Amino acid sequence: MMNIGRINTFSVLKLVDFGAYLDGGELGEILLPSREVPQGCQAGDQLQAFLYTDSRDRLIATTTMPLAQVGDLVRLKVIDVNPVGAFLDWGLPKDLLVPRNEQLEPMRKGRSYLVYVALDTAERRIFASTKLERFFSLRHVDVQEGDQVDLIITDRSEIGYKAVVNMACFGLLYENDVYEHLEAGQRIKGYVKSLRADGKIDLSLQKPGYDKVLEAKETIVRALEKNGGVLKVTDKSPPECIHSLFGCSKKTYKQAVGALYKARRVRIDPDGLSLITKPVEHYSDSSRMNKP
Repeated sequence: MMNIGRINTFSVLKLVDFGAYLDGGELGEILLPSREVPQGCQAGDQLQAFLYTDSRDRLIATTTMPLAQVGDLVRLKVIDVNPVGAFLDWGLPKDLLVPRNEQLEPMRKGRSYLVYVALDTAERRIFASTKLERFFSLRHVDVQEGDQVDLIITDRSEIGYKAVVNMACFGLLYENDVYEHLEAGQRIKGYVKSLRADGKIDLSLQKPGYDKVLEAKETIVRALEKNGGVLKVTDKSPPECIHSLFGCSKKTYKQAVGALYKARRVRIDPDGLSLITKPVEHYSDSSRMNKP
């Protein structure tokens, strides 16, 4: 089955002066314009092409790969605005339209927006929308607390960052759990912190439970080894500094350093940390008895 707005694998049916006709299955023959036909292409060849509609709403194929496909959530730039809507640059000759009724707020030329690329199946038209709630609010995602998930940041509020989880539904990263600047469209890994009774998902950028401490311990040791066994960082260092160095919160950092100190892996100095490379000697009772 061929999918409009997606990259498909086509069979070449025949070559003509103005291009090649591809086997579009139930969609019929699809034209690949001559400027798009690969050199040496022959009938019976298989090739990958993107299927969309031209300015006359005719199905057409292109070997130029767009910046987004139907089903993608991506940040694109507005290159024109008129009463019909806003037009986005997605790497193809025909710009991608965001109809006026699909704009959460009026879009402006020159600005970039996070949009969902969708397909009007009745009209066979590809369009984009900034009304993301339409496409993700009612979807279900099968995750459990502690699971690692793929996140796309959508916007920021007073309490944190909203994100799409596994391209299926929304979740929330609370402000006090974030120690770096995040932008709309940014793709990052995260973890399911909790599943709320109302069906919403609370997220974290760190592993839940003691796993995050174990990971932080390894990161701290690797950083010390890389820096000659010494780091000028303490529990008084700013949270942003700690996160940039070790990718964890200040609380997790303190727990990890405490664990390393108890295991005699590090020494806590007034101005930083030092890696202990030699094991601390332990004398047995017999060794003490043999001393003069």
